[in-house]
Amino acid sequence: MPERDRHARADPAAVPPRLRSLASRLLGRGALHADRISNARLTAAGATRWQYAVLVTLRDAGPASQAALSDRTGIHRSDMVAVLAALTAAGQVQRLPDPDDRRRNIVTLTEAGATRLDLLDRLVDEAQDELLAPLSPTERLDLVRLLQRLDHHHATR
Repeated sequence: MPERDRHARADPAAVPPRLRSLASRLLGRGALHADRISNARLTAAGATRWQYAVLVTLRDAGPASQAALSDRTGIHRSDMVAVLAALTAAGQVQRLPDPDDRRRNIVTLTEAGATRLDLLDRLVDEAQDELLAPLSPTERLDLVRLLQRLDHHHATR
């Protein structure tokens, strides 16, 4: 059953104080809201969050092997094949044999991919604005900084 079907919207006033004070619960619910908002925008544009992650990574870090893309995005290597197949079919990335090791491919962002990424960046920015609407610009920066700290701590353990 999809996440949105298993997690009904709860009236915050009806939720017991103990549950309202658990960071793990709040982070989980926040992640559900973030996924719902972001996925709605990306899906409407015919994209997935994984495709977006690959396009951003290629733009920001340059051409890479499929394995390096998997490591940089956190997308499992077996899933990366399907993501790259869809992006290749859409002309947004190009896979060419690595001149140093013909057994692997190097993936590059195409001009069409860069153009597509410009649109997706705008949609993702809109999703961030919707998600973080009740927060001031300073609070948004603080929240992102704290979430980055949590992520780094747990990712490096």
